[in-house]
Amino acid sequence: MQFLKKLFAPVGATLNYIQNHFKAMLFLLLLVVLFAPTGEQELKQNNLQEIMLVGPIMDVTEILKQLDDAAKNDTIKGVLLTVDSPGGAVAPSVEIAYAIKRLKTKKPVIAYAAGTMASGSYYASIWADSIIANPGSMIGSIGVIMQGADVSGLMDKLGIKSQVVKAGKYKQIGTPDRPWKDYEVKELNKVIQGTYDMFSKDVADARKLDFKKRDMYANAHIFTASQAKDVGLVDSLGVKYDAKNKLVALSGVQKPIWNKENEFDKILKKLTASTAVILHTYFPPLSLR
Repeated sequence: MQFLKKLFAPVGATLNYIQNHFKAMLFLLLLVVLFAPTGEQELKQNNLQEIMLVGPIMDVTEILKQLDDAAKNDTIKGVLLTVDSPGGAVAPSVEIAYAIKRLKTKKPVIAYAAGTMASGSYYASIWADSIIANPGSMIGSIGVIMQGADVSGLMDKLGIKSQVVKAGKYKQIGTPDRPWKDYEVKELNKVIQGTYDMFSKDVADARKLDFKKRDMYANAHIFTASQAKDVGLVDSLGVKYDAKNKLVALSGVQKPIWNKENEFDKILKKLTASTAVILHTYFPPLSLR
């Protein structure tokens, strides 16, 4: 009997371990199923990169890293920027635009309008080698806006008064506790107009359009994909299949292997976009939207 106990002791210990750590093992198994490679192709290094620009443009740290990494990676022969964004803050949109401009000097870049490519997200896309728009997408809105609420009436009803100590004539500009004064509106308009001139000039340079005729393609016009092609904002109409084939042709790869975005990263991006919407609602910056 003792001999049999010793003989089967390792089996019993294994069964006890599995029983005691069942949840942990089940969790590890789930991770393997979700994130392990599912085919031979996923074990190979991709030679084409798709980068997603989705939702409001606020924090662009991750997308800039993806663009810069793609530029440095000699294995990557071309980049597809897939866009579905209403725009966002000025500076982050410019950062993406110039990252793509740098990337284009090393390898082809196609921008694909998957749904909305407007304002800041259009700015971000202008330096691509080609812009392809889904026939059902919305393009344009080349303009700049800054807005705020006047809650002084509500404050009066609630018996709330603001107190301010300031240095500088324009330091209280844009505050919501009173109507904006004429000289403050002029000061804000100076910033808005300067930013609009920069935006529309970059569009004209990148797309080889006549800056003097910017009212035709800028001026915050919103276009269908077909209308945008007529005024020179996009190069052709097509779906993602066409955009991918265009990049394959430009890159010259014989066997295209596309990157596959991690499912966990997709969830994080959705959460980040939701947070950005909340922050943008309560702390509105100068925006391209």
